[in-house]
Amino acid sequence: MKEYILILPIIFIFHDMEEVVGFGYFFKKNPDLYDRFPRVMKAYRNFKTEGFVAAVYEEFIPFFGVSLLAYYFPNKVLISMWYGLFLALAGHFIIHIGQTIYLKKYIPSFITSLICLPVSVSILLRCTRVMDFDLVTILTIALSIILMMFNLKLAHKLAHFVNGRMHIEENVMR
Repeated sequence: MKEYILILPIIFIFHDMEEVVGFGYFFKKNPDLYDRFPRVMKAYRNFKTEGFVAAVYEEFIPFFGVSLLAYYFPNKVLISMWYGLFLALAGHFIIHIGQTIYLKKYIPSFITSLICLPVSVSILLRCTRVMDFDLVTILTIALSIILMMFNLKLAHKLAHFVNGRMHIEENVMR
């Protein structure tokens, strides 16, 4: 199982680079999404790549940190946290694939989601075969997924903060 642990942050970065490169252009070319999905798109108002990059970096920290800890200090809790993070990321891929199907148009994240989902499922299934799913493991996995959901909210707040700071600095420089 140890041979898979450091693949998690690599898959995360591979996927998120497609988002970083493509979302600015995507939002500019699809302004109708703000009217069609106001509640969802509220998180992406005043989108700037710099804010998004800050959010991606913030999200990367737990993926990288937990993976390193689980690799160098393997124990039930760290491995379970890692597994929960991997499950959360696989769920993220499924959401992006669903969004693309629903919108009937390419969303930056779709291609890497198609590539990364089967790889992630394969790794998760292989790890499932060797893990002991007792109460501690199940609770730790669930807690990791919940924490990543909260972390996503934090990442969005960070993106808005960075975008707001950039807006202030742009106005000062004029």
